[in-house]
Amino acid sequence: MKLIDKYILKKFLVTFFFVMVMLVSVICVIDFTEKNDKFIKNGLDALIIFKYYLTVFPFFASLITPITVFIATVFITANMAARTEIIAILASGISFKRMLVPYAIGAVLVAILTFFFNGYIIPNANKFRIGFEVAYVKKAFYFVERDIHMKVGDDTYLYLQSYNNSSDVAYKVTLEKIEGDQMKAKLVANRMDWDSTTHKWKVINWQLREIDGFEEKITAGTQLDTTLSLSPADFANNYGRQETMNMNELEEHIQLQTARGAEDVVIYKIEKYIRYMQPFAVIILTFIGVIVSARKSRGGTGYLIALGFALAFLYIIFYTFSRAVAEAGSMNPILAVWLPNIVFGTIGGLMYFTLPR
Repeated sequence: MKLIDKYILKKFLVTFFFVMVMLVSVICVIDFTEKNDKFIKNGLDALIIFKYYLTVFPFFASLITPITVFIATVFITANMAARTEIIAILASGISFKRMLVPYAIGAVLVAILTFFFNGYIIPNANKFRIGFEVAYVKKAFYFVERDIHMKVGDDTYLYLQSYNNSSDVAYKVTLEKIEGDQMKAKLVANRMDWDSTTHKWKVINWQLREIDGFEEKITAGTQLDTTLSLSPADFANNYGRQETMNMNELEEHIQLQTARGAEDVVIYKIEKYIRYMQPFAVIILTFIGVIVSARKSRGGTGYLIALGFALAFLYIIFYTFSRAVAEAGSMNPILAVWLPNIVFGTIGGLMYFTLPR
């Protein structure tokens, strides 16, 4: 690594972390002013609020990392161009492509850290953040869905007419065992209660029909303990749940929800795709930032920095729109999540080959 590489890489990383801290600090202050009334209403002390913002800070930092990298890249490159440093670098025989190397190293380092933190560190912090927001910021949650169908075993299917998440009681329960295209058993009950001591369900006022060919056996009772691949957590508030799972937990949950035929599995798939997409966004936006700001502009550094903010804002709009489309199911979720990277990567390639340097 040459001296110029170390010089650019150092400026890149220092500026990135400085911009990150400044932007996230401002966001946290704004967030605090919006939520302060609820903090006061719940009588929260300063210590727990401070702990909350210790978990909020990395969450916001991760959220805006691609944009922060882009702004930092534009800032340092525009300043270097204004001081004719880039002209001196190119005049010394270093090609523009070679000058991109320290930027690439910095972008890859940030991308690797982004993937590691998003996949394994921040989800653990989010467990406290999400729990805090559910308890003190969001409205009380009530499970209101009706006529719930789900697969709870290889050949076992469950139907619930309704579920009360306050008392953990399910009403009008039907449990069916189906092998191939034939029903082997059907359990019908008035309700099903969760026993927090044994971690089992108690089926109340039940009737069981067991079918063996042309023979049928019917039994009934008032109470029956049963173990299902189901718990009250499956009916709890889903707010931000995907953000509390590391990559391994997320993959396992996707497989479980897919086996159950759950409709909300797409939300967890989108979270998984975003965690893989974001590191590449860091690299793409870094290169666009260099290309946009490497030329000395008559408008000065301020013009280039303003242009950088405008492009960053455009990326945010595009990303938000694509995510909404993915969650609505209007487009393949992988394509929708990766669309901003595809579009901005194409724009970056066109700019690289067309803009004079």
